Amino acid sequence: MKKSGIIGPEDYAEPRCLLCDEPYGVTPPVKAVPQQRIIEKMNEYMSRRDYAGAERHLLYWLEEAKLGRDKGGELMIRNELVGHYRKTAEKEKAFQSGDEALRLIGELDFDGTVSAGTTYINIATAYNAFGENEKSIALFEKALRAYENNKTSPELLGGLYNNMALTCVALGEYKKAYPLYEKALSVMEKVEGGVLEMAITYLNMADALEAEKGIENAESEIYELVDKAYDCLDSKDVKRDGYYAFVCEKCAPSFSYYGYFAAAKELNERAESIYERD
Repeated sequence: MKKSGIIGPEDYAEPRCLLCDEPYGVTPPVKAVPQQRIIEKMNEYMSRRDYAGAERHLLYWLEEAKLGRDKGGELMIRNELVGHYRKTAEKEKAFQSGDEALRLIGELDFDGTVSAGTTYINIATAYNAFGENEKSIALFEKALRAYENNKTSPELLGGLYNNMALTCVALGEYKKAYPLYEKALSVMEKVEGGVLEMAITYLNMADALEAEKGIENAESEIYELVDKAYDCLDSKDVKRDGYYAFVCEKCAPSFSYYGYFAAAKELNERAESIYERD
């Protein structure tokens, strides 16, 4: 109390934390990160293939989400990091980000939700990419249950079926893989822009046939699938943007592998043209 007898704020207010500007003992409010803006900026980095910039961008906002106690935002960024490290072949970082995402699913009590399903798919895809297929299939099965118990958008279902089939092929379970690929095609043909995912699925089916039967025994079936994949990528209805460039670049080696050298060259040139333009 001041000598004048007047009570000032220092007499009743709790001292403030110098770092968070909140009174000691008081839980600060959640400060949400701008998820949509983060994703849009991430897409810009990826369209330029600026992987280092993309990582810096995500790690910056990860710290902001943690400081702001925004667990939902942190989960989104952890998911993005899993996908980023999968693309840059950084196994340990991908798995670490996946473990953190699973921890957040538990803390947020999201298990069984669509958000959880999407996280399971993302991590399972990383496990598949690095050869951990038993772990991958277990997470895909959890994702399938989450999606089937909720109203899930077609594009999410298509991605689940396609990626789960890839893991089945890696495990030699071809009878499980083909119906999943067919489901992916059925779903994605109803989605705007889904033709790009259909191209990837057709190439995946060709790879599955080769793995199961050998190219000599399934030559006509394989080439039919590769032709369908090229028709999808050559569709005039597809938006020629950064994602289109990414898919062309991703698919080109498959066309080369099956002897479609001109198609592979054309797809790589389209991708380069888009990257230079953007």
